[in-house]
Amino acid sequence: MAESIRIAPAQAADLPLILSLIRELAEFERLLDQVTASEEQLKESLFGERSFAEVIIARIGDEAAGFALFFHNYSTFIAKPGIYLEDLYVRPAFRGHGCGKALLCHLARLAVERRCGRLEWSVLDWNQRAIDFYESLGARPLDEWTMYRVTGKALLELAQSEMG
Repeated sequence: MAESIRIAPAQAADLPLILSLIRELAEFERLLDQVTASEEQLKESLFGERSFAEVIIARIGDEAAGFALFFHNYSTFIAKPGIYLEDLYVRPAFRGHGCGKALLCHLARLAVERRCGRLEWSVLDWNQRAIDFYESLGARPLDEWTMYRVTGKALLELAQSEMG
């Protein structure tokens, strides 16, 4: 691709694109049936009174090539914030042209500018192409950690349970 990759923060006008990219990612990950997000929900959580996450979009020419959705977390051990990369997706037509690396480099720069101590993310264990790519950039798996999740009915039950 002769044109350069431009990375910029998403705007509210990008909501249809963001939702489309989320759905494309979910389809790639074989999880499309789990997507319940709407443009209105994204508008509230990304651009509302209190934003919970940020999105950057990679563009080549006039086309959206990919995106990254991220938010801040915090490490008590190093007493610094971090950036957690929730989603990174590059459309198939743009893979192999540096978009994924450009998005990660942009996030690394943000992490340094914001005095973060970490940039972290998860990857599906079957996505060997992504694993190889991340490791080529110096990322290493945290094999000693297992991610847990409480959602749906279990989350409601936990929220309603008595303490003690």
